[in-house]
Amino acid sequence: MVVKKKLTSRTAARRAALFATQKQAIDIIVLDLRKVADFCDYFVICSGAVDVHVKAIYQYVEEELTKIGWKPRHTEGTENYRWVLLDYIDLVVHVFQSDARGYYALERLWGDAPRVQVKGLE
Repeated sequence: MVVKKKLTSRTAARRAALFATQKQAIDIIVLDLRKVADFCDYFVICSGAVDVHVKAIYQYVEEELTKIGWKPRHTEGTENYRWVLLDYIDLVVHVFQSDARGYYALERLWGDAPRVQVKGLE
């Protein structure tokens, strides 16, 4: 019997970013938190134009990550879709409306975390 190895958190983060592009997410970044935080390895941060766009991005990312063995432990923000958070323990995906993203400024808050280059996002 062959056992499939679960994707690393880095690979899952890159895939999440690429899945977000397929729903036209805006300003997608991946932050490597391994040296600056102990609760998570990677953040994927992206934006949608309006609530229905945020919903479409989050649902697609969740569906596609589930297909490859990554199921979220926790999801928040599905009441109004201003900021949806998918928590995979080693990976957290944040999908914002632009105004909420500017207000919470996660990129600035975690400014010491290096950005991960993702082929296809450049």
